[in-house]
Amino acid sequence: MKFRPLHDRVVVRRLESEEKTKGGIIIPDAAKEKPQEGEIVAVGSGARDEHGKLVPLDVKKGDKILFGKWSGTEVKIDGQDLLIMKESDIMGIIGK
Repeated sequence: MKFRPLHDRVVVRRLESEEKTKGGIIIPDAAKEKPQEGEIVAVGSGARDEHGKLVPLDVKKGDKILFGKWSGTEVKIDGQDLLIMKESDIMGIIGK
């Protein structure tokens, strides 16, 4: 991918949600909610503090994250559906 987000922004690929419930009922596409879990694809260099010093991001490429339901902007890059969001929209890292 030839895209690098600026400042404190990250590019996220949504992780696919389950197609069945625990009871085995198949969920149709129209009834599925968009997953709130994703994987970091690219990160910016970081934000600047009030003194102009670069503050690096807490997340890195490959991290599995949890983000808000309405977070980010949906974009299509190299044929992939991705999200671009600020690091502050990320609620946490999964599995660390």
